[in-house]
Amino acid sequence: MAARIYQRPKSAMQSGKARTDDWVLEFEQSEARKADPLMGWTGSGDTQAQVSLSFPTKEAAKAYTEKYGITARVHATPPKSLKLQAYADNFR
Repeated sequence: MAARIYQRPKSAMQSGKARTDDWVLEFEQSEARKADPLMGWTGSGDTQAQVSLSFPTKEAAKAYTEKYGITARVHATPPKSLKLQAYADNFR
């Protein structure tokens, strides 16, 4: 079983920082998705891909994977950079 651990990014529709401190563990798909011949929807028999676990810290997520023998990759959070500029700069 393979999984990935990452910090939830801020949504484009979100101005606040709610739920951005949580770390998420998601399992990777073990089988390919296929189209349903009747409806045309895509799906697979892999139910682990639907599971998403939330942890308060990265260390807690790592401890969970070690406890249950899950191989996990940790995706680093990109650094946050703010571009501070004044409103008057729009009219230069």
